[in-house]
Amino acid sequence: MDRRSPVSRILIVDDDRSIRRTLEKFLGAEGYEVATAQDAPGAIAAADGAEVMLLDLGLPGGSGFDVLAALGDRTRPPTIVVVTARDDMQSTVKAIQLGAYEYLVKPVDIDRLRAVVKSALASRNTRDHLEEFISHAAEAQPSGVILGKSAVIREVWKQIGAVSTTRAPVLIAGESGTGKELVARAIHTASADRERPFIAVNCTALAPGILESELFGHVKGAFTGAVADRPGRLELAGKGTLFLDEIAEIPMDLQAKLLRVLQERTYERVGDARTMQLEARVIAATHRDLVAMVAKGTFREDLYYRLRVVEIALPPLRDRAGDIPVLVEGLLAKINRDLGKDVRYVTPAALARLQAHAWPGNVRELENTLTRAVVLAKGDVLDETGLPIGAVQPQGDPADVDAEGSLPTLREIERRHIARVLVHTEWNKRRACAILDISRPTLDRKIEEYGLRREEPA
Repeated sequence: MDRRSPVSRILIVDDDRSIRRTLEKFLGAEGYEVATAQDAPGAIAAADGAEVMLLDLGLPGGSGFDVLAALGDRTRPPTIVVVTARDDMQSTVKAIQLGAYEYLVKPVDIDRLRAVVKSALASRNTRDHLEEFISHAAEAQPSGVILGKSAVIREVWKQIGAVSTTRAPVLIAGESGTGKELVARAIHTASADRERPFIAVNCTALAPGILESELFGHVKGAFTGAVADRPGRLELAGKGTLFLDEIAEIPMDLQAKLLRVLQERTYERVGDARTMQLEARVIAATHRDLVAMVAKGTFREDLYYRLRVVEIALPPLRDRAGDIPVLVEGLLAKINRDLGKDVRYVTPAALARLQAHAWPGNVRELENTLTRAVVLAKGDVLDETGLPIGAVQPQGDPADVDAEGSLPTLREIERRHIARVLVHTEWNKRRACAILDISRPTLDRKIEEYGLRREEPA
């Protein structure tokens, strides 16, 4: 007797008939049972029985967000993959908060779509993935925007959407200038506690003794100069968010006290015997390698794991140079507002120079560079002569010019770039795909095409 496994049912929701037909034909050929809907009411009506829904956000009769919200109350809704032309942080965060499993931007790489559908079905067989992401709070609008279009930044948006629905501790890792505080503020603003305080503490800006008093507060007479009771940042944060920037810089004795706070959710002001309750959510950030510090004994392992319930890793700007045009546009708008200027245009040569620079100071350095350029600009156009950056040698790689001083072909540039990324990620293809913003099958084809091997030099 032929006992075949049940065929998975996919529901395609899009108001574009050609897209529906294309996806229906593709997924049917993959062996799935496919149904379609062209508007929000139709999607909601047809959702029962579907295991995966491919959902556009712009629909007649209501938005894709309305569909996500409506299905979120059901006991066993389909796993929803958003497939949309909207490529922005707010939409990504909101979709993840409302329960989306994945967020894909049109035009969709067909290999990526195939992998996501398979992953969504596999996840469905092991656990109810949606429960991790559904937000029962009001819709949130982040106050800060982490700009970019690359795959790695889209992943950061998704992580913000996921962790903002919980109060679990978060550790944000990344080089200086990558926007760690901006991510912390986005998590806070996207959460149900966005109306409560966001209190930031720069752990490098205060001496150890002062840092303890700043965190825990003190009572009158606790030490010389303590002329009155003073609440600490833990208390001031209330039920909001306490952001500890550069957490790696706090001394070992204070690390032990902070560990106790996180474990027991209690603390005392300096010089006071009364116990107080910690109600705030804690987000920490660092540009240091905490794993290496734990190995050296300069950072407590137990504190590291307490802080790192969820970790968000921010990529350096050199690994997402494709985001620079978007960053330039957004930063110029901000700089113009702050300075009362109107520099609206960037020449192609200037943009190329900005994309070629290595940016060791990351987004902060880019913003400072653009600010100086805008201050010195004589009109509304920014060209390469007005950029206060040195000669362009982004990677310091003499192989970028051959023995005769000729520039390499685009094909050779691509080969070298892929090789560098593979070495940088130690041939972790998942990370390499995120940096290169390509699918795994595409990376495998490029590796084969260019004859790249594990020993390929950077």
